[in-house]
Amino acid sequence: MLIAPAISRSRLSILAGSQFAGGIDPPTSEDVARSILQQKSASSAVQIFEQASQFAKFRHDAATYGALVRALVSFRRFDKAKSVLSEIPAATGRPPDEDTLVAFVRGLGRAGMTRDAVQVADLANPSVKVFNSILNVLVVENIDLARKFYRDRMTGSPVRGNAHTFGIMMKGLCRTNRIDEGFKLLKLFKSSELPQNPVIYNTLIHALCRNGKLGRARSLMSVMNCANDVTFNIMISAYCAEKNYLQGMVMLEKCFDLGFVPDVVAVTKLVNTLCKECRFKEAMEIMIRVEKRGGVVDVVSYNTLIEGFCEAGKPGLGLRLVKEMEAKGCLPNLRTYNSLIFGFCAAGNACAAVDLFERIKEDQIEPDFKTYDAIIRGFCSVGRVEDGYKFLEMMEEQREELWKRIGPYNSILYGLYREERFDEAQEFLEKMGEFFPRSVECHANIFSLCQRELLDEAMKTYEQFLGEGGSLIILTLVRLIDALCLAKRTREAFSLMNEMIRMGYLPAVKTFNSFICGFCKEGKPVSAMNMLREMASRGCLPDPASYNLLIEVFCGEDDLRIALHLLEEMVGQGLIPEKTVWEHLINSLGRSRPWVDDQDSSCRMMDEVLCKS
Repeated sequence: MLIAPAISRSRLSILAGSQFAGGIDPPTSEDVARSILQQKSASSAVQIFEQASQFAKFRHDAATYGALVRALVSFRRFDKAKSVLSEIPAATGRPPDEDTLVAFVRGLGRAGMTRDAVQVADLANPSVKVFNSILNVLVVENIDLARKFYRDRMTGSPVRGNAHTFGIMMKGLCRTNRIDEGFKLLKLFKSSELPQNPVIYNTLIHALCRNGKLGRARSLMSVMNCANDVTFNIMISAYCAEKNYLQGMVMLEKCFDLGFVPDVVAVTKLVNTLCKECRFKEAMEIMIRVEKRGGVVDVVSYNTLIEGFCEAGKPGLGLRLVKEMEAKGCLPNLRTYNSLIFGFCAAGNACAAVDLFERIKEDQIEPDFKTYDAIIRGFCSVGRVEDGYKFLEMMEEQREELWKRIGPYNSILYGLYREERFDEAQEFLEKMGEFFPRSVECHANIFSLCQRELLDEAMKTYEQFLGEGGSLIILTLVRLIDALCLAKRTREAFSLMNEMIRMGYLPAVKTFNSFICGFCKEGKPVSAMNMLREMASRGCLPDPASYNLLIEVFCGEDDLRIALHLLEEMVGQGLIPEKTVWEHLINSLGRSRPWVDDQDSSCRMMDEVLCKS
């Protein structure tokens, strides 16, 4: 028996239920068990247990012993817990109850003491619940050990496994992707007299979906007679992961037909998949139908749909949806506002983004980095760099951790670069050296190497900086692109432009002109024309330099028809050709023999263009 320490009379009175003239009433076993479980150390729990033993009319029972075992297990005093378990039969006249043994096994499992957990089966004649708890510990450790324990200890014992036993084994097999063995276990389960259990089927279906075997999962689902809402949640989520929204909607309809309603996670995944396909009407209808059937549609679901609207360039519809969700009692959160701010900024409506920013403050929601980053980028993308700078200062004043990320500073540099305010950009870059010294130093090194035409070393420095996880300055990419195009290395420059676009910054007309110049130097005027069309499709308006070089190149190749077409297109956009363009056109017209018969019409076309200009 555990030795009790010295006990004070005042400590004993804490355990007593009440006091009366003749003495002290002994505490109940529930009082003692509760007090044991409330202790902050193993020694205190043992002390309470021993103190209760000193009451003449008190006898420990299964409840107090079970509480002591649980307390010792929680403090990982497994040797003492095992000693207490061995005392229980003599003290109470019965073996430890299954709940106490299960608590002991789970504690051993959490401590990684698998072998000791197996030995619990030798302490008494364990029930199927105890066997299952041991099996569950072994499944996490090693599925082969679990199978051996099942064959050697459970099959040979009088205790018969139940549906939970099969569920644990199925979980272990599916966790290790032993799908074929899982089907064998399912066949064994079907041959037993146990009723069908959806957990066993759902575990195997989930494993099939996780391995991309949706066809087999659907076939298995069709033969089970115990499908539930979890089954449909698994299938809907799996089809959404495959971006197969049609089959996901088919599963949703079957779910509704059987009277089930999918959970909010499955609904949100389906809404997200539909939004990526720009099928917003179907996404809205699904959310409405789920709500009508008593399902949950939370702020995450609404945010998913709002983000879809904003990514599709329809932030106004997202804002309207916010009003609807508020009417239903679902309040927007910071992610909701950030999505809308990003959407309005991307659409060029910075004023609406500012209104939303004010609304955030009215709702007493604290803006985060994404909020400021979106607004600053939005202002700088539409040429309002000064307004962007005001929000940058506001961000710096709010919290120190916000201005340790380079995104907003890159947006300011991007705005200055778009407006060709390069001197101001250089001044701002020098100020950034205080916060981002490595990035500014890398930019200076690459800039110097490009000036000396050491492009291989510049690219090596760039790649090394990225490999070290450095934060890149947007002007570094711009300088590298210009230098590579000038050196007739447009392929490498193109990959850098893609990186620039990936960062969310559309190249300005100056950068596109560098590509046009580079393609022309490489003797690829058709590629240069394609780049001209590309910049127009991205909303970047060409300037005279975009056309001048192209027209001169086509005139040099005596392709006057294309040159005149470019000239007409140029003047149609209100751009005035340079004097050298006219000289090249006249010289080309005089040299081009195929055009001799049609020189009058060509001259008339040039006259019309001159009149327009």
